[in-house]
Amino acid sequence: MAQVLRPIQNIYQAENYPDLLIGIGDPDDAAAWRLDEKRALIVTTDFFTPVVDEAYDYGAIAAANSLSDIYAMGARPFLALNITALPSNLPTEISSEILRGGAEKSREAGVVIAGGHTITDDEPKYGLVVLGFADIDKMMTKGGAGVGDALVLSKPIGFGVTTTALKQEKAKPEDIAEVVGWMSRLNKTASELALEFGV
Repeated sequence: MAQVLRPIQNIYQAENYPDLLIGIGDPDDAAAWRLDEKRALIVTTDFFTPVVDEAYDYGAIAAANSLSDIYAMGARPFLALNITALPSNLPTEISSEILRGGAEKSREAGVVIAGGHTITDDEPKYGLVVLGFADIDKMMTKGGAGVGDALVLSKPIGFGVTTTALKQEKAKPEDIAEVVGWMSRLNKTASELALEFGV
């Protein structure tokens, strides 16, 4: 991916954009733009194909995943746009359930979905563009981690094993329910605690 992004990095040289605090050359999943001396606007986009069978759950999981990029930087999300790619023959009820799952998860986070964009594609894809605010002096970045720092997980790891089993029709219903619960859980509290304790 670094080779793919290299030509873009040459177009947008960091020294020409002093308010771009986190950009394409950084390892973070969101960009940060200085608004003033204290605050930064955090922007991210994330979307993926279904990882579970239920449309509502898929929408909620995709939204929670998109919001996590904002939370990971210690920011407070406030506005989002849907990014939707759906097959033309997908029943309207399924499309609506995907969007409802995303909208309800966003509302839980205190985020307004103000619109979005939909295209036709052979395989469903859903996610969000999310905007948030961060205090510059408290902003968390991947580059801020150092040797010897404690690693605290906000959720269990290894969900891919269960979602793969689900695709192969080998997952147990109770395992699917647990994965959906964890994957659709917001990282809001984890982010707030990290800020409170100065991570």
